[in-house]
Amino acid sequence: MQNIVFIIVGLTLLIAGGNWLLKSAVALSLRLNIPKIVIGMTIVSVATSAPELIVSIKAALEGFPDLALANVVGSNIANIGLVLAVVLLLGSIEVRRSFYTTDWPIMMLASLIFIGFIYFDGKLERYEGIIMVVSLFLFLIYLLKFQGTAVVEEAHEDDIPLPLYKAVLFLGFGGVALWGGSELLVNGAVGIANNYGVSERVIGITVVSIGTSIPELAASIIAIVKKEKAISLGNLIGSNIFNLLAVLGITSLITPIQVMDQRMLSNDIFWMLGISFLIFPLVFFPKGQRLGWRDGIILVAVYVTFLYFTVT
Repeated sequence: MQNIVFIIVGLTLLIAGGNWLLKSAVALSLRLNIPKIVIGMTIVSVATSAPELIVSIKAALEGFPDLALANVVGSNIANIGLVLAVVLLLGSIEVRRSFYTTDWPIMMLASLIFIGFIYFDGKLERYEGIIMVVSLFLFLIYLLKFQGTAVVEEAHEDDIPLPLYKAVLFLGFGGVALWGGSELLVNGAVGIANNYGVSERVIGITVVSIGTSIPELAASIIAIVKKEKAISLGNLIGSNIFNLLAVLGITSLITPIQVMDQRMLSNDIFWMLGISFLIFPLVFFPKGQRLGWRDGIILVAVYVTFLYFTVT
């Protein structure tokens, strides 16, 4: 029971901490007159991926590498099979041209880079982390230079700059909440794994990864209720790219990540690759450049199937 409480409180702190960090980052960026397009593609991405990053770094440093890997792989699968599916069940998405010219190819390339690095030796080395982080920066530079018009500049509630003391307070509270939340979440997840004989990989790829995807899911539902275009296929694909190249790249820079549970290599990474590939044909069939509720049902069915084969 204590471990479940740790997980619930830990997830709550991670979500709150990520939100406070986002408020602070956007407010400080606006005070420095940084363009919104730069804020959206860099600062906001870092802030919204902070829960995954903090959890993965802590898990890897404490000797739970499968938890670090499963958190990211599971989050990428959940972003498409759960978050995108819920969005589609509540409303359709018009797909932009940038999906098949930039977003989807880069996500597949990032997935293949990650799989290529980890599949043959079961380890992410520091030099591989450097390559992943550098690849992310090159992608961001490409977006800024050549794809600026493809990025939707959305109005944030933080567009009116906060007083400096509030921005600093949010930064402090956010950092402390992320640290405390990661402590509780990792301890709770490892505790459940030990008590029930479940592998860290299974806990990470189900409970932890779904938990760290809750902010994206909440933002998606709120956006639909408000009838705003604040969520798009590109946003979720961007999150997946960032999870792979930044979260795992930075984590492996700090400490190499060794796969312990071989099902990560024989099962999970191929589910991630498969569901990432699946959205490409769904975008074009049966109606071109549009995703609707039928696609949402297909994605949910795939995600439930993945969970079944992972847990059993």
